[in-house]
Amino acid sequence: MREQLGLLKVTVVQGKKLVIRDFMTSDPYVVVKLDNQTAKTKFINSCLNPVWNEELSFSLKEPVGVLSLEVFDKDRFKADDKMGHAHLNLQPIASSARLKQFAKVSSAETILRKIVPDTDNCLARESSISCINGEVVQSVWLRLCAVESGEIELKIKLIDPCVASSK
Repeated sequence: MREQLGLLKVTVVQGKKLVIRDFMTSDPYVVVKLDNQTAKTKFINSCLNPVWNEELSFSLKEPVGVLSLEVFDKDRFKADDKMGHAHLNLQPIASSARLKQFAKVSSAETILRKIVPDTDNCLARESSISCINGEVVQSVWLRLCAVESGEIELKIKLIDPCVASSK
């Protein structure tokens, strides 16, 4: 049986400079996957810089996987068009959560780790994993792949299993 690491809350905050897939604009939405779990945002009409601010929840288990996302353009009469994809290795946030427990970090805000763009992720810029009021959080901008342009901002929060079950 796979060990439960906690509840992963992924807030899809916004998109920036997304590509045009319809005549002059797109109607984007995001599909987020972790292992066999899938969730998606609502679509935003006619917008290349959408703001979703939607929180999606996933169960995070060992071995820690990769969070993947794909952006689509909602079409009424044909299959939705792909607008790019990205991935993020979740091992750094999982190991930072273990570090927080081991070091008993509980101050208002402590940076646990910095992550730089590399082949294990689609980071558009450096990202910090912090402990804020006892919660392990990471804000990231992911560069979309297989597309001319586009970035997606996520806020990720890992909640300990014992805390998640008491909420």
